[in-house]
Order: sequence, then structure tokens, then C-alpha cells
Amino acid sequence: MVIVFKPGAPEEAKTRVKNNLKNQGFQINEINGVNMTIFGIIGDTSSLDINLLRVDDFVEKVMRVQEPFKRANRMFHPEDSIIDVDGIKFGGQKIQVIAGPCSVESMEQVTNVAKSVRESGATLLRGGAFKPRTSPYSFQGLKELGIDYLKAAKAETGLPIVTEIMSADKIDRFVEDVDLIQVGARNMQNFELLKELGKTSKPVLLKRGLSATIEEWIMSAEYIMAGGNENVILCERGIRTFEHYTRNTLDLSAIPVIKKLSYLPIIVDPSHAAGMWWMVEPLAKAAVAAGADGLLIEVHNDPEHALSDGAQSLKPERFEKLMKELHGIAKIIGRYL
Repeated sequence: MVIVFKPGAPEEAKTRVKNNLKNQGFQINEINGVNMTIFGIIGDTSSLDINLLRVDDFVEKVMRVQEPFKRANRMFHPEDSIIDVDGIKFGGQKIQVIAGPCSVESMEQVTNVAKSVRESGATLLRGGAFKPRTSPYSFQGLKELGIDYLKAAKAETGLPIVTEIMSADKIDRFVEDVDLIQVGARNMQNFELLKELGKTSKPVLLKRGLSATIEEWIMSAEYIMAGGNENVILCERGIRTFEHYTRNTLDLSAIPVIKKLSYLPIIVDPSHAAGMWWMVEPLAKAAVAAGADGLLIEVHNDPEHALSDGAQSLKPERFEKLMKELHGIAKIIGRYL
């Protein structure tokens, strides 16, 4: 349920309503906007009489929320949220671009790629240290050493780092050393991991599961937010359909749907969606045109010999070309890179 107060409603009126609801066992998510205050009521509100709430002189309107997600619901928070990742803002007019190799392979490799993508305009560095792979025989990442290499690359380039967490026992290390913690598609519904991330204040990049509906995806964000951490960025990375030509099917419709249902920023990963480097560029352009708040793009200096996902990685020169072209598309829709 959502309660919207009239502009200029006095604090004592809002406090009276808040205390009354708290005494009945409800949690209150309070949003103070420029012109109005909104209370998002968390709990089983079926017993609440809307008409009794509406008679308050300072209440503008009362609405029931039909969706199962509450904290992530736009009705609870009409204004878009801005998520700060070590000084980089997601959700504003600027479109943020995260770029780097699928896997951290060596100090030299990740540092060189970091320098290259920074020069082309990327604002964050991605790189996998712990790698979830379909085959147990595939490269699984450098693990702790990979995070050390990412930290070294950040020290040299200034780019905040993004890398994927696999289990809750690594949270302390990630909170200390990683600027944006990525939850991969395979862990989107690892609810125990999400609960633990909810106990931190570290920004979380939540990827959509391979076969997840949009509601299931937002409900996973709700798990993190229910724990107190509202610094969540959503990432569409393609879903599994009957089509086998591409690695996954990029669901661009998820962008406007998320914008309608939630206030959380949404970025797009065209690399994992396509699985082929030559499709990354047109999909990235389409994502920007559709309103994405950012992109996650794999870039490798030697994709032919990459230890993972070389086929979908752009070479630095192609990434530079793409960034120049994205500037024009962003300008058309009133945004910028």
C-alpha cells in the first residue's frame, strides 16, 4: 500500500500516521520528494481500511500495490534512484559504460585492457576473478589473485572495478576491495547470497537469470533491498529461448518495462546476450536508444587466445569505434556518455 501526502503536509501529521501504522505492526518506507512525501507500507495490508486513511486532511491519496515486490516498486519511489559506485552515478542522464575482459588472466592483461577502455571513455572496469562455467573443465578464474590484479589495475587507471561473487563466504573480501559486486545470472535466485548482500551497503549489479521473468528478477532485487541495501542496479543479459543462433536472446523490452515497474537503474550486457562479437555493437546501440542507463561490454586485447568468451569480446579498436558511435545515439535521446 502507498500513502501520498498533500504538498506541505506538516511533520506532526505524517508522524501521527506513521506511528499509527507502526503500532499495527507495519514497516514504513518513507520517501521525501521535492513536492510530496510518500509512505510505502510493508506487510499484509488487507486488513487496513483505505477509506479511514483517506479521511485524514493531509492525505492526498491511498493506493494498494498489486505487485509482490514493494521496496523496488515505482509506486513506492516515483523518482528514479541514483546509485553511486565510487563516484560514478548510475541512473542519471549520463550513460555509464563498464568494459573489460571476461576473465582476469594476468596483471599485464587486465591493466592494459583497463588503460585502453578508459581512453575510449569507459567509466568502470569489469573482469571475472571467480568464473562460473558450464563445464567443470573450463578455466575457473584466478580467484583471490584475480581481485588483486583488478585492484592493481584500478590503482593505475582510477577505474572502479566490477567482478562477480559466487558465494556468501567471500562477501567480506568483496565489500572491502570491489566497488560494484556482480551477482551473475546463475545466482540470481541464490536467496541466501542475496540476503547476505542485503546486510551490506555495497552497490550490487544483479543480472537477470537465464529463464527468469521480469517479476522474478525484481523479486530477487527485493531480497537485497529487504535486508536494507537499496543500492541495486539491474542488468539485462539475454534470456534463454528456442533460438540457437545466438547465445541468448536479448530482451530489449525489459528496459521500458523495468522503467515502468521500478525506479532502479537498468543496464544491458550485449556481449553475453549475443555470444558473437559482431552482434555486440548493434545491440549496444539499440540498448542505448531504448533507454538503458549503462552497458556492460567485454573487451579483450587478444580474443583469439582468451581463456573465456573470446568469441564475444571486442578488440580495443572496435570498442573505441563503438563508443564514438554511441555518443551520437545518446545525444538524440537527450543523454550523454
